[in-house]
Amino acid sequence: MNAAGSPTPDAEALIPLTLPLDLRRTLWPLAHGTGDPTIRFDPDGTIWRASRTAQGPVTIQVRAKPGAVRVRAWGPGATTAIADAAALIGLEDDPDAFVPHHPLLTELQARLPGLRLPRTGRILEALLPAILEQKVTGIEARRAYRGLIRRLSEPAPGPAGLWLSPPAARLAALPYFEFHRLGVERRRAEVIRRAAAEASRLEGRSSEATYARMRAIPGIGPWTLAEVGRVAFGDPDAVSVGDFHVPNLVAWALAGEPRADDARMLELLEPYCGQRGRVQRLLEAAGL
Repeated sequence: MNAAGSPTPDAEALIPLTLPLDLRRTLWPLAHGTGDPTIRFDPDGTIWRASRTAQGPVTIQVRAKPGAVRVRAWGPGATTAIADAAALIGLEDDPDAFVPHHPLLTELQARLPGLRLPRTGRILEALLPAILEQKVTGIEARRAYRGLIRRLSEPAPGPAGLWLSPPAARLAALPYFEFHRLGVERRRAEVIRRAAAEASRLEGRSSEATYARMRAIPGIGPWTLAEVGRVAFGDPDAVSVGDFHVPNLVAWALAGEPRADDARMLELLEPYCGQRGRVQRLLEAAGL
């Protein structure tokens, strides 16, 4: 039986690997804190993720095997999730397009050969936590994210015990006082509601069209666009302009400078135009 909660998957596939793949590092950017109820990283290397597809909700399980990745899925969106699994785990990313010009980046590229950029294709699922993370601490943003999930969403199908990200209609209709109870001030609440109201116009379009429509939403700027682009589109050039930490990280790694602003960061990243987001991800994954 394939009912929700049954251990028997509704769809599964074995994806062959011809190149190294570090599943944990590749998919880690999809998690918003260790308590994110939409994703789970098991000690044995199995990774579970819940999502909403156009065909319905799904829980997907991915696990590396010798020379392959086994993918299993539960729920109405199982067939879609299996079809999109290669993109999700970064197999449609092209790390060979990156040419390092700095010794540290050459070293990191060699040290982390299995690091790839995932592509979820799910805009609102990336946009909601990115908006919540605007100009507040990670602890505050993640607490609000978990609260919205528990308040507006429902358990995901399958045996993992995950929850789905809130649906657009419920986010768009949520009154401000409910956001306030979760520590989200009016500005971010209004951005979330506007983005949720636009969700049907954001999903399933080209990256260029979606970027343009997101830019037209008041309260969504370069930082939020980059946070969404790196995971929803696997955009290798999506660099976090406006971040509190990233300019310092880039300046320290590439120039030995302990502090930098966005202008200096972009100057140091200029040789990597088209791959600036990959540089950022390499530096973050290295734990510098």
